Amino acid sequence: MSHTPHELHEEFPEQVEQIAKLRHSDSHFAKLSDSYHTVNRAIHRAETDVEPTSDDHMQQMRRERMALKDEIANYLREKA
Repeated sequence: MSHTPHELHEEFPEQVEQIAKLRHSDSHFAKLSDSYHTVNRAIHRAETDVEPTSDDHMQQMRRERMALKDEIANYLREKA
């Protein structure tokens, strides 16, 4: 189990500039990014016992984060 947040700039270090531009110019990408950030922070709070949760809920949140990350990766490839 990792207690390190999976921030987008860490997950996609080569696309940091593209992410910043898309966040400001593309409302769909901004919504994806915000959703990723929200679930990622919830996972981090649960992992560090700031806001404990059940194992089932943790797995659900991790699946949601992975799906959002995949969607963001595909979006970044399409817009490159």
